Amino acid sequence: MDDLIAELELLNSNIISELSDANYEELVEYVDKRGIIIQRIQDHLHNVSIDSAQKARIVALTDHDAAILSQMNLLRVEAQDWLMKRNQAKAQRNAYESDFSPESILMDRKK
Repeated sequence: MDDLIAELELLNSNIISELSDANYEELVEYVDKRGIIIQRIQDHLHNVSIDSAQKARIVALTDHDAAILSQMNLLRVEAQDWLMKRNQAKAQRNAYESDFSPESILMDRKK
């Protein structure tokens, strides 16, 4: 159990040290690895109980969750803004592009 907690602590400290520069892929990889380790801890808890020192170490790991979630939300907002600007540029480009044939003739009717 201590090995799993130590592995989780190492993973957590690595992402915290690089958090301001972490990109989307690094955060996804962190979340995936963390999920695997947590699942292994939960599986291990079925066989053995956790002592107070281990519980304190696990609780200490959750102290950084707010910072990690904040960075994830920042990246989400940046991606959302980029998609909005892209869609707006696409709509503007489509408005100026003509859908008629260059050889067609436009005729007006007199009233």
